[in-house]
Amino acid sequence: MAKTLTGELTKGFWDVLPPFRLVLGLCPTLAVTTAVENGIGMGLATTFVLVFSNIIISSIKSLIPKKVRIASYIMVIATFVVMVELLMKAYFFSISERLGIFIPLIVVNCIILGRAEAFASKNPVYLSFSDGLGIGLGFTMSLFTISAIREILGKGMFLGMNVMWDGFEPFSFMVEAPGAFVCLGILLGIINIIPKK
Repeated sequence: MAKTLTGELTKGFWDVLPPFRLVLGLCPTLAVTTAVENGIGMGLATTFVLVFSNIIISSIKSLIPKKVRIASYIMVIATFVVMVELLMKAYFFSISERLGIFIPLIVVNCIILGRAEAFASKNPVYLSFSDGLGIGLGFTMSLFTISAIREILGKGMFLGMNVMWDGFEPFSFMVEAPGAFVCLGILLGIINIIPKK
C-alpha cells in the first residue's frame, strides 16, 4: 500500500499512538504528567524535535554510513533538543523548570530514535515530516489526556482552575508515581480493547 501524506499524519493519532500502541516514551509519560501544562509542554517539545530530526535525517540519509547511523541520528536529535531547551528557558521558563531533566532526556527518547531508524531513514522528506508531526501530535494528545486525568483527580483542578465541586477530596496519589502507573495502565487497557482501523 502506497504511503500518503495524510495517512502518515493521521496514523499517530490512533494506529501507532506512542505510549498506548507502541508503548514507547513511557519515562516522560509517567514522570511529567502531573499537570496539563507539563504534559502539553513536553509533548510539543518532543513534537518539535521529532519533526525536525525526521526532516534532517531523511534529507541526509544517503550520506550517513550504516555503521554510524545511530550515533548520527543521536547527534541530529541532540541538536534539536538543545534548541528546544534554550527556547523553553528563554520563553517558557516556568515550564522548563518543572520539566527539568526530562527535556535533555528527549535525546534518547525511543519514539524519536525509533522514527528516525524505522521511517525517516527510509522515506522521502515530505513523508518523514508528516510522520514526525503525526506521531508527535499523537504523543502530545496522549500526554494531555493522562495529565488532565491526573490533575483533575489528584488536585481537583484543570490548568490551575478549580473544576470540582465543593468538598471534593482529591486523590492525592494520582499526582504521585503510583497514580501515573494506575492512570497509564487503565488507559492502556481501554485503548487496546478498541481495535485499530
